Amino acid sequence: MIGASRRSISSVARSTRCFAPSISTSSSQIPDSRSINGTESAQGPRFSARWFSLLTAPNSNRAANPKIRSSLLISNRFDSTAAAVGSSDPPVEKFEYQAEVSRLMDLIVHSLYSNKEVFLRELVSNASDALDKLRFLGVTQPELLKDAADLDIRIQTDKDNGIITITDTGIGMTREELVNCLGTIAESGTAKFLKAVKENQEAGGDSNLIGQFGVGFYSAFLVSDKVIVSTKSPKSDKQFVWEAEANANSYTVREETDPEKLLPRGTRLTLYLKRDDKGFANPEKIENLVKNYSQFVSFPIYTWKEKGFTKEVEVDDDSSKSDSSQNEGGEDTSVEKKKKTKKVIEKYWEWDLANETQPIWLRNPKDVTTAEYNDFYRKTFNEYLDPLASSHFTTEGEVEFRSVLFVPATRKDDLIKEKTKNIRLYVKRVFISDDFDGELFPRYLSFVKGVVDSNDLPLNVSREILQESRIVRIMRKRLVRKAFDMILGISLSENRDDYDRFWENFGKFLKLGCIEDKSNHKRLAPLLRFFSSHSENEFIGLDEYVESMKPDQKAIYYIAADSITSAKNTPFLERLVQKDYEVLFLVDPMDEVAINSLESYKEKKFADISKEDLDLGDKNEEKEKEIKQEFGQTIDWIKNRLGDKVASVQISNRLSTSPCVLVSGKFGWSANMERLMKAQTHGEPSSLEFMKGRRVFEINPEHPIIKELNVASRTNPDNLEALKAIDILYDTALISSGFTPDNARELGGKIYEMMSVAYSGKWRAPSAEVHPDPPRTLETIEAEVVEPPRTPETVEPEAVEPTDVRGQK
Repeated sequence: MIGASRRSISSVARSTRCFAPSISTSSSQIPDSRSINGTESAQGPRFSARWFSLLTAPNSNRAANPKIRSSLLISNRFDSTAAAVGSSDPPVEKFEYQAEVSRLMDLIVHSLYSNKEVFLRELVSNASDALDKLRFLGVTQPELLKDAADLDIRIQTDKDNGIITITDTGIGMTREELVNCLGTIAESGTAKFLKAVKENQEAGGDSNLIGQFGVGFYSAFLVSDKVIVSTKSPKSDKQFVWEAEANANSYTVREETDPEKLLPRGTRLTLYLKRDDKGFANPEKIENLVKNYSQFVSFPIYTWKEKGFTKEVEVDDDSSKSDSSQNEGGEDTSVEKKKKTKKVIEKYWEWDLANETQPIWLRNPKDVTTAEYNDFYRKTFNEYLDPLASSHFTTEGEVEFRSVLFVPATRKDDLIKEKTKNIRLYVKRVFISDDFDGELFPRYLSFVKGVVDSNDLPLNVSREILQESRIVRIMRKRLVRKAFDMILGISLSENRDDYDRFWENFGKFLKLGCIEDKSNHKRLAPLLRFFSSHSENEFIGLDEYVESMKPDQKAIYYIAADSITSAKNTPFLERLVQKDYEVLFLVDPMDEVAINSLESYKEKKFADISKEDLDLGDKNEEKEKEIKQEFGQTIDWIKNRLGDKVASVQISNRLSTSPCVLVSGKFGWSANMERLMKAQTHGEPSSLEFMKGRRVFEINPEHPIIKELNVASRTNPDNLEALKAIDILYDTALISSGFTPDNARELGGKIYEMMSVAYSGKWRAPSAEVHPDPPRTLETIEAEVVEPPRTPETVEPEAVEPTDVRGQK
């Protein structure tokens, strides 16, 4: 467990590390049911407790009267002492920690580890390393495996006393290796580690560097007051015990002589937990930590777990006895009632395999079925629905890693979060982290779930390493590319509903990608979906749009609105509908920003039909010149009336039935964008005024109202009614174009005034003495005095004969 170091940087355990518990009985020989102290049960024979008992911890105070024994000095770094004990007890040697180790342990306990849970990950990883080393050496030295054939890790807890025991059957350690590995750190590694910790703390970074410099074993002191390491190397005939306390400056090493605690091979690590950390001794807690951090370790990990089964037992009841009765003939008619039973749960303890899920990414993709991918996805990410798609790949060459990615079927959160736990990073099958902030995937692909396993990263990856590592940058680039390929596969699927389902859940994420990631526009654009004037009920892609474009169509046209109803009834569509040009309806708040970020697709530029300079490909310069000459005076007259409300007045080429429309400047906000920006909490009034200042008033020269105004501009430009007509045209164009009127009350007053003039007396009851009203003209309207409606109460007894506007009775 504290065997050969798995880190490239100088480690505590280096190549001599050999922690691994050993079991005298193979896993197949362990009975199905036994008590925690190994007593015989109904399910199996008596089982020796010498490997798993937690209640027989060695007494660290056996030694008495220590004296100096200079002959046992390993190096001049230690002050070695031995205790004078009785002839029946082995000598206990006391060593002083190397100075750097004391400082290191103080850092670990008080500041280095922010998450105490990682202690189990580190110790299990050490055990796995010890097993790996034994397996490697066993190829050339098979005699190393003769004592215990099974290579596994077993974790046992004593909840009442707060004790955790981790046992492996790895390479173990000799006495010299115990002292060198657990009492010393190489000078270069120590200096580098302490320097990195200091720099990390000064930079305000996360104190999460455990494992990076081979200090994983010392993480045991995060949760322990005392740690006992009992280890047996196949290279030695003796078993040694290393013992230390958290706040001590020294440790002891002695030979193990208790026959019930002897190991055939490997290492047993016993942790005596601190009072506040005894919750880690809960079997369920240990099982959850193993499943989270060490689920895919290549060796089996067993936990000592309480189980139960239901069985029926008889219930004593006097009424259940047989009742006897005799008939008239004296015959016995006794009837025996059925015995009563009840269900009870019988509990027992046994070893339970905690990491049964195999690392599917290590297998050949050709050998893995879709059902296996789905099962792995549901178990790993706690999902109940199968994923929409998966991608299993291996990257070799400059950087080597394996990965399995999934696209979820649904979205759990409505917001696009910067931090997710959807990507699980493993190093050599050991879970490292799932807390990422864009290091492996950009924010807009944060919905992708998956597993990434790399052998090129250090076992512990801090936030700083992820941000600065060239390996991580290469991994990110390839992961993003594979994610796009997976999504594109869904869009090309024969089942159109799959991509509709994806777009409904994750369309906003891809639109965000168009805004944030310009380098991947070519991959994002084919995945976008919109409604259109030809497809109001089904989404279409840009590829479909381009394929259906008219031969003379020069651009991809779109209109942004708050709904499909508003988009399809806008006056901007009139000429395009006549020409049968398809127009995209951008009804989502993010649509317009995403399209503006793309600028073009397949050499076709995007064109907003609500902005000036719209080119429909049918310009007739001679006709336009004639129209401008005819309406030039009217254009100037309307501009003088509207003043600063508009930047200019122009002849429109987009209208057919409407008299006028208000378009946005080429580089300004559209009406839809202006509406969205006004709704922002932090919108600045100054910027709003600047962006909405460029508005162009376009008139339709073919409309009767505009023709009448053209006459008025030449014959009577100061006519009050004509000027009012311009104001009303502007206000109605403002609304029909999607803008918000600055003074809604004033606009309402103008409309009410027009209605009162138009409908005055129209539905008044005719009288025999009253002649029908003559046709109304502008002259009669100016001369007419509008009176309030008359009621019987307001009519005087002697009524005056009615007179029309020309004085006739």
